[in-house]
Amino acid sequence: MNKPTNQNIPRSWIWQGLKHILPPDPIEALKLLLDAWEVLSRWWAERRYRGMYEILDYDATLELLDRSGAEATFMRREVIHFLQDNIVAIHDHAWGDGQIFAGYRCQPGVPVDFYADGSKHNVLISLRETKNAGDVIELWIERRVKDGFMDAEEWLETEVDHLMKKLRLSIIFPQTRPCRRATLSRRSSPEVIALAQNHLALLPDGRQKLTWCTGTPKLHERYTIKWVW
Repeated sequence: MNKPTNQNIPRSWIWQGLKHILPPDPIEALKLLLDAWEVLSRWWAERRYRGMYEILDYDATLELLDRSGAEATFMRREVIHFLQDNIVAIHDHAWGDGQIFAGYRCQPGVPVDFYADGSKHNVLISLRETKNAGDVIELWIERRVKDGFMDAEEWLETEVDHLMKKLRLSIIFPQTRPCRRATLSRRSSPEVIALAQNHLALLPDGRQKLTWCTGTPKLHERYTIKWVW
């Protein structure tokens, strides 16, 4: 007797098999399938990734220094694990309103070139030494912004352009102008998530801090926090 091939398997058998795995509720079943597709897509992207480095931890904080939004500081910490040899420079990216490079410094490394690429602005950072596969550095970047957050509704965006293990975004508000409401959205999804009270903390000096983090940032995804203050 010939063994059945994939072409000989009736579709009803496949459906019967799925019925034993999926929950009876169609909405729950769809959610489970979408979650499985998300995991599979992330696994496939990681398998195909050929970047110079991966980011083990990404922690960025936007500090609004006055109630008008005219003065702000963007501080970022990245733990970078290099995946290739002979790396001597890396890129930083920024976009937004106002003077987004009113001040810029990093450690380690030296910013050696600033140039525009469409709506994005790029910074070429010379590491001042050669990095090879397996090396790990802790990169700190501080960027000062002038007149960048002048509206009642503002936003902060981060794009995952390297493989990333952990992502954390924070916004510190002036004591006299706290956050009234905030949402999170992703470029790949129409869903808008309200950031509830548990995302807010009160600092010792009376200022309010909004924080959102994820341990599964998606490659090529863009995360946007919008707030009203």
